[in-house]
Amino acid sequence: MRKETVIPKTKYTSSIKAEAERLGFLSCGISKAEFLEEEAPRLEKWLNDNMHGEMAYMENHFDKRLDPTKLVPGSKSVISLLLNYFPSEMQREGSYKISKYAYGTDYHFVIKEKLKELMHFITSEIGEVHGRAFVDSAPVLDKAWATRSGLGWMGKHTNVLSKQVGSFYFIAELIVDLELDYDTPVTDHCGSCTACIDACPTQAIVAPYVVDGSKCISYFTIELKNEIPKDFSGQFDDWMFGCDVCQDVCPWNRFSQSHREPLFDPNPQLLSNSKKEWQEITEEVFQEIFRKSAVKRTKYSGLMRNINFIK
Repeated sequence: MRKETVIPKTKYTSSIKAEAERLGFLSCGISKAEFLEEEAPRLEKWLNDNMHGEMAYMENHFDKRLDPTKLVPGSKSVISLLLNYFPSEMQREGSYKISKYAYGTDYHFVIKEKLKELMHFITSEIGEVHGRAFVDSAPVLDKAWATRSGLGWMGKHTNVLSKQVGSFYFIAELIVDLELDYDTPVTDHCGSCTACIDACPTQAIVAPYVVDGSKCISYFTIELKNEIPKDFSGQFDDWMFGCDVCQDVCPWNRFSQSHREPLFDPNPQLLSNSKKEWQEITEEVFQEIFRKSAVKRTKYSGLMRNINFIK
């Protein structure tokens, strides 16, 4: 049973946010669990225009992506959380590049543990609260919930931006059957800036706030299982796993600060390897460098395919 108490939902909200901060999350915002009416036509059009490429899973569970109550029956609140991954050290200049989010331990494992702790705190403090944790693990529109919860606005590159810390962070959620105080969205501060659109090596940002996923370097180097189309030869800017160009050029990311999560620290070889060393990497060394990394998603064969395509 949920504890009978006169403590208002405002106190629950404050204690949840304080615990999220203690666990190392950058910020925590909360929104009402309801159908995402504005996002529905956008998602439908994006899928109809085949901007998801070969990511067929994006076509699945359309209703669940838009309605959290179908994922967690009886849910009342979506608790959105940001976790910083901006590194203190970067890869050596002139080498093949890996997206910063994949430098250390796979974020799924790191964040899932923190979400478990936060959920345990909620049930310990409040009583019988039912909910589920999500880290890219189900059809949840993370960015939509983050913006609804006031954690930032959707940039023209479709990453969530915050005036305080930019965009180098992971987004995760707890969807719970507990009513809380809800935050309000913040205003868009992209203005007339088109830095991300202008810098995208493959012109994947086809219009402000619209990314054609089937043209994105991250899609080619991670999601695509077949050969990379020759039409894109010479356009990869040395990215062998993922791509950070649209974030690197964003003026708001000058406010990015290094994370404090030891598990996100990279294997030293990831930072120091030259192009030649990457070209000659063996499967054994690949397994060592990326032992617990998200890079393992593309497998050794996939990374070598990417390197051979761009070298």
